Amino acid sequence: MQEVDVWAALVELCAGMALFLYSVKITSGSLQTIAGDKLKNVLAKLTGNRIMGVAVGAGITALIQSSTATSVMAVGFVNAGLMNLYQALWVIMGANIGTNITAQLIAFDVGAFAPIVALLGTFFCLLTKDKKLRSIGEAVAGLGFIFVAMSLMKESMAPLSEMDIVKEIFSSINNPFIGIIVGIIFVIIIQSSAAGVGVLQAMAMSASGAQLITLEQAMFIIFGLNIGTCVTAVFASIGGSRNATRAGMLHMLFNVIGTVIFTLASYLLPIADWVRALSPNDVARQFANMHLVFNLASTIILLPFGTLIVKLVKIIVPDKSGDEAGVQCLKYLNPNMISNNNQVGTEVLIRALCNETSRMLEMAGKNVQMSIEAVLENSEKTQETINETEEYVDYLNKEISYYISHAMVFDMSEKDAVAMSALFKITGNIERMGDHATNISGYANLLESKGLRLSDKARAEVSQMVKTTKEAYDVLLGSKPGSVHIKMAKMEQKIDDMTDDYREHQLERLKSGVCSGDACVIYSEMLTDFERLGDHMLNIAEAAAESNLISLKVPEEIDAEEKGKAKGKPAAAKA
Repeated sequence: MQEVDVWAALVELCAGMALFLYSVKITSGSLQTIAGDKLKNVLAKLTGNRIMGVAVGAGITALIQSSTATSVMAVGFVNAGLMNLYQALWVIMGANIGTNITAQLIAFDVGAFAPIVALLGTFFCLLTKDKKLRSIGEAVAGLGFIFVAMSLMKESMAPLSEMDIVKEIFSSINNPFIGIIVGIIFVIIIQSSAAGVGVLQAMAMSASGAQLITLEQAMFIIFGLNIGTCVTAVFASIGGSRNATRAGMLHMLFNVIGTVIFTLASYLLPIADWVRALSPNDVARQFANMHLVFNLASTIILLPFGTLIVKLVKIIVPDKSGDEAGVQCLKYLNPNMISNNNQVGTEVLIRALCNETSRMLEMAGKNVQMSIEAVLENSEKTQETINETEEYVDYLNKEISYYISHAMVFDMSEKDAVAMSALFKITGNIERMGDHATNISGYANLLESKGLRLSDKARAEVSQMVKTTKEAYDVLLGSKPGSVHIKMAKMEQKIDDMTDDYREHQLERLKSGVCSGDACVIYSEMLTDFERLGDHMLNIAEAAAESNLISLKVPEEIDAEEKGKAKGKPAAAKA
């Protein structure tokens, strides 16, 4: 009979845990839907100093009930160039604080009211068709089912806690190292530190739960839960930029350091007794408070050492040669941004696309200038550089187009759809500019192979083309989206006028015999490419002006040392 009760209890425990995990996921997902992209914008913009960053991270996590989601968003922002490592660290610290809300809510034993809350939320979902209202109903229902699941787990713990083998297992967790490992493994399996604390609370709230696991034992498991919950953020950073990988490691390192500090302190200070004194007669609340104390104290202790933590992460994840070694790579985009469980939002994806497009435009611009200069002074090394850069431009065009085409299936606003369409036009025009650069470098080779040389006046005109091309690129890369097309229209007209003037000069030189016929043909083809370059640059500017979300400015490196520390502000992220 006892064996049957044990198996029934195990089934009930598994059912309760499954319902709990599903309810946490539904509640978190619904709250994120209700919040929309506004919270993501707040997260990206209101992290100017460490205190504000911690507050924003804690507030957003408290609202969406998922520190993992907040951390993954922070990693995405770093990857997209919207946030630097210091800002990400503050947000991650705050996320660890905000995630304690779930455990604190669970500590309220609502008993018979839980099914009523779940039922009301479910009926609300069924009776409304509005997406926002349905999300509200799902969040309420999810919260109710969390408490129902807690009741199931609590009831199932009673017969299990009487078994000798179970008592032996939990008595072995007196070793801090074992407790931490158990917490890490458990949260990797269930993917939620809040759910892990909830299971511990269910043990504490069961009939004999206080004897099954003590606060001293639960303390180290809770430390392990906080380390294990970082795994998702680390996985989210895989395939992204070096800084994105570092951002994922920041979360892990912060909790590891906090665990080391608290574990050592537990041998010197009666931490468990202090936490127990906050709620002497409520074991579930004690577990929730231990979770809160760990995260809050870790943040307070480590907040002044944020710069050192970032430096340590840079040592653990050093720079790689990447671009310097000629390896073609994406710096701001990664596959997680277009996955089905994308958590960074469409606007962040657009910013990352803009940054990659700006890199592509800068490369194409340098290639055009090198190709025109090659007409004046050609070399094998110059031609090799031009060809390698053209291959890189083609690679970026293919990758950016791939991300845009996959992102277009997302449910996005009209302005985001316009931005995506504009980016597609821009990358196409940049790619064609690269083709013109290749054409012009071919003319340089043709002149050299035929032993031809342009006249001094023609060479002076080519020098002016180099100068004008650079000026046009400065307009494209340095102007605001709202005015870039106006400024570029003037530059395009200047290029057209130059082309017309240079063609007339060429005819005069041909008539006077200053230049050969073969050289004139090559120069005429070059003028055609020069004119079309202006057309493509104007197309890019006009496409950028279609959406205020698009900036062609080349992103600065934002992982530099924290600037303005005296004012408490890290280096601003520019894109």
